[in-house]
Amino acid sequence: MTRADAGTRNATILMALTYAIAALGIGLGFSALGDPEPDLALAALLAVGGGGLLSFVRHALFHRADAERIGWTSDRANPFQIEVGLANLAWGLYAVAVFAFGWGLEAQSAGFLVFGLYMSAVAVFEVLNAGGPNRRPWAQVIPSAAFGLLLLAIGLTGMNAAG
Repeated sequence: MTRADAGTRNATILMALTYAIAALGIGLGFSALGDPEPDLALAALLAVGGGGLLSFVRHALFHRADAERIGWTSDRANPFQIEVGLANLAWGLYAVAVFAFGWGLEAQSAGFLVFGLYMSAVAVFEVLNAGGPNRRPWAQVIPSAAFGLLLLAIGLTGMNAAG
């Protein structure tokens, strides 16, 4: 293992955990949408809550390792990356509240929509920035774009079922 690999290990593990927990939530979400009266509470807790909270930890607490993992090396803290982590914390806590207080299908779906809009917007930005100096590798862009689209699909389908 190289020094760079050791430096990004925690961020890489957190990224993998984020996708694993969110994938479980997405799977549960699609499954629940087939029910006559869908309930996305657990799916939102995992996909939006787990995804948001783990992303907060990765972006804000392991910001240097995560920046290096992305390819944005720097010797100092990046306040913007920490702000992104706080945004992830906000929708992660929202999903926890939706689950804890039983706010219903519209609130559950809204969490999916917010996270999905964010991830999709990031993917569009990355595609538009493909030739730029701070571009991400396609191996990072494609999974985040797919994640965003899946979150949007569940959010939109859930809103349609609620309304």
